[in-house]
Amino acid sequence: MIDEKILEVLRGGKDSYVSGEELCKIAGISRAAIWKHMEKLRHEGYDIEASPHLGYRLISIPDSLIPSEIKWGLKTTVLGREVISYKKVDSTNDIAYALAEKGIKEGSVILADEQLKGKGRQGRVWVSPPKGGIYMSCVLRPEMAPAEIPKITLLAAVAVAKAIRQLTGLDAMIKWPNDILINDNKVCGILTEMKAEQDSIVFLIVGIGINVNTPIKNLPKGASSLRQELRARGMAENVSRVELARKVLEALEEHYIMLREKGFGPIIEEWKTMSAMVGAQIKVVLPNRTFDGLVHDIDSDGSLVIRLNSGMLQKVSSGDVVMVR
Repeated sequence: MIDEKILEVLRGGKDSYVSGEELCKIAGISRAAIWKHMEKLRHEGYDIEASPHLGYRLISIPDSLIPSEIKWGLKTTVLGREVISYKKVDSTNDIAYALAEKGIKEGSVILADEQLKGKGRQGRVWVSPPKGGIYMSCVLRPEMAPAEIPKITLLAAVAVAKAIRQLTGLDAMIKWPNDILINDNKVCGILTEMKAEQDSIVFLIVGIGINVNTPIKNLPKGASSLRQELRARGMAENVSRVELARKVLEALEEHYIMLREKGFGPIIEEWKTMSAMVGAQIKVVLPNRTFDGLVHDIDSDGSLVIRLNSGMLQKVSSGDVVMVR
């Protein structure tokens, strides 16, 4: 695309001006056409300075989930090979699922600025206000049995928590199986959906919803955003959604490769270092029973190991977990 060519040249110029003549040669269009593309990019939120004698200079980029911005400088080989972005959708998971059924490549990523019917676990709704969050679904095609899917959910939680820590310095913690907490407030949820045959996965959709700069008034009780948590620590700057999306994709690919090459063990160990639960008193809510216990460990298959009040150990592979402490 011509817009992407122009942006690539302007980025390469860093703080310097790029002449209109040079842009014409690279893009293969006239000066008048270059001007039209500059106006289009400005309308999308790019701050581009123009000088009659010097040319054009890129001052700043918009914090919008534009595919070319997500892919710029992205250090991955599979995740993000194709990025599709929408202003508003019902659910990025639904779109990713439909595209995966049509054969879209592994590593493709669907993003949206807003979801009307964001999906959470067990049929819940994930509140997805416009422009403040990252609503992202990744298509994977792992060679593994359907029973191993919980490993991918935990892997994704580790990746997201690490990405948030790296970019913001916030102490992101993992609540089994799919939530990221900061100061006990939920800032991220992960929903994994799959299409499978009897003993193999056809494809897997990893949906990730992160409250980045979302105003707290637009979030449900018990939820927070990265900006809100930074403000609570005296830091008022917004978090770059583009940069965070890149870091999440990079961390997710790193751990996806780790799972394939080294197994689940190293991921479990990382999970434990970022767990908000090990040693905590919890209540487990299952469809047919509820019980209390102390989180003892996480099993090699991703199940939570609970020490019951009787002293016996109980494995939990699904259900709702409520922190009691």
